[in-house]
Amino acid sequence: MKRSLVLSLTIALFSFVACGKKASTANAGDKATDTLSMEQAEYIKADSYETSKGPLKVTLVGHGSVMFEFAGKVIQVDPYSQVADYSRLPKADLIILTHEHGDHLDTAAINAVKKADTHYIVSKVCNEILGYGNVVNNGDKTEWSGIAIDVVPAYNIVNKKPDGEAYHPKGRGNGYIFTFGDKKVYVAGDTENIPEMDKLKGVIDIAFIPKNLPYTMTDDMFVDAAKKVMPKVLYPYHMSEFDQEKIGKALDGTDIKIEVRPMKN
Repeated sequence: MKRSLVLSLTIALFSFVACGKKASTANAGDKATDTLSMEQAEYIKADSYETSKGPLKVTLVGHGSVMFEFAGKVIQVDPYSQVADYSRLPKADLIILTHEHGDHLDTAAINAVKKADTHYIVSKVCNEILGYGNVVNNGDKTEWSGIAIDVVPAYNIVNKKPDGEAYHPKGRGNGYIFTFGDKKVYVAGDTENIPEMDKLKGVIDIAFIPKNLPYTMTDDMFVDAAKKVMPKVLYPYHMSEFDQEKIGKALDGTDIKIEVRPMKN
């Protein structure tokens, strides 16, 4: 498997809350990479991909937050003020939200990146909380500024609250597939390795897939999701640790290029 792992480690320690759960940190001798302690030279590293309609800049801002820059437009997905200083990032032409949890719907981050003419695409519950935004549901298709956006399911099957309710019930939150020219980018949102991912196999160029407990996936679930989707490039996100040895071996032979980034900047 071809893997590009950007894994610059620092011994600085800090705490972080992800979906209400304190993230764990790895000891220096552990094989698991503590992605919350990764250090990078610039703020914040963007990756550039060529599309049929010009370059696409992709930035994993941290945790579940992603930024796209394409054709002169800036898209912020689930901006979260606890993982980055959004005053240092470009203002958003589009803000798109997957679901209503506080690490995905953060009004402080929204206020930091919005403009007078910013457009919003959100889940139904996000709209009810904010009082604005274009509502989209699982199965919907929409378009913004020439960019096609498919709305796909994101939910839990196994992981549930003590009362038996899924952390992310089916139909409540969204994942999104963006079409930038001839490239398709999948932002999975908070989800497990759901059956609907099977339909994406061979379709996705770049994928953002979550991996943390109890809210999304175990390592094995993550590997299964990656094999279901089979993206050319895979960004693990919404996580605290990434066991590159275990996951790398499990994905051997798939030709998936893995890009690991810090979860906080």
